[in-house]
Amino acid sequence: MRNAFIEELVEQATKHENIALIVGDLGYSVVEPFANQFPDRFFNAGVAEQNMTGLAAGLASEGYHVFTYSIANFSTFRCAEQIRNDVDYHNLAVTVVSIGGGLAYGALGYSHHAVQDYSLIRCMPNMLIASPGDSQEVKACIRFLIDNPQPSYLRLGKTSKLNFHKDIPKLSPGKWLSIVNNKEITDTILSTGGALEIAINWRNKSTEFLNWNIHSMPLWSMKEKPLQPLQVANFSNVLTIEDHLQDGGFGSWMMESLIGRKELIDRLNTKALDPSICKLTGSQNTLNTLGGLRLFD
Repeated sequence: MRNAFIEELVEQATKHENIALIVGDLGYSVVEPFANQFPDRFFNAGVAEQNMTGLAAGLASEGYHVFTYSIANFSTFRCAEQIRNDVDYHNLAVTVVSIGGGLAYGALGYSHHAVQDYSLIRCMPNMLIASPGDSQEVKACIRFLIDNPQPSYLRLGKTSKLNFHKDIPKLSPGKWLSIVNNKEITDTILSTGGALEIAINWRNKSTEFLNWNIHSMPLWSMKEKPLQPLQVANFSNVLTIEDHLQDGGFGSWMMESLIGRKELIDRLNTKALDPSICKLTGSQNTLNTLGGLRLFD
């Protein structure tokens, strides 16, 4: 996903002279194509994520669309106040890019888990979450964000090269993307972000979800909740899946969107990471398995 991100950003930067990239002293072997081609629009803020976000807000106030790039825990929690005060409250075109969403960096210790980031970001009224599930969705998210500049959070997996779409899909915030859709089946798994791979694995290799439909939602925020009831109403059962804790996550966001609609809430179930993984260290697959999101061989 990192490579898909930088490839698409470079392509878009050739068309849009206001795109800038700021890194927090990392991203080497990934960000060089942008740095080499657009040296006047590339900045290394050093190990100073709060300053990185403040700098991004300043540039955005002068007409730039700025992408800040760091490992997920650094680009969000370490500079949460700056994201809220400088970016979100001023409604600026800053895209906070996080690498290693979920447990992708789990082997570096639980300080590097990103399993509470949805909770942090989705409580900010102007922030749009962009959480792609494959490289095609990465490119689609970037194109949407550039065409619709706003405070946003782009949550990327670490290295996945999987593609579940034949072409780059057209996205609309809050709208479900069809991955597997049999209209004769009334059950679906709804994922966001890296959980799309898990959802497809469950459908293909677990008897419990054999022949279920699969949808993904790469773009969502506080503003898109009213769009959910009509989409849920198309199915008898909807299971959300996410590589995040349940509290404040994607599934609870969906539940909130159905408040007052008991007939629809009864159709919805959620699957998220068990909080016990917050004190553990291990590979992404090991931690996902311990957290209840096992990939079947």
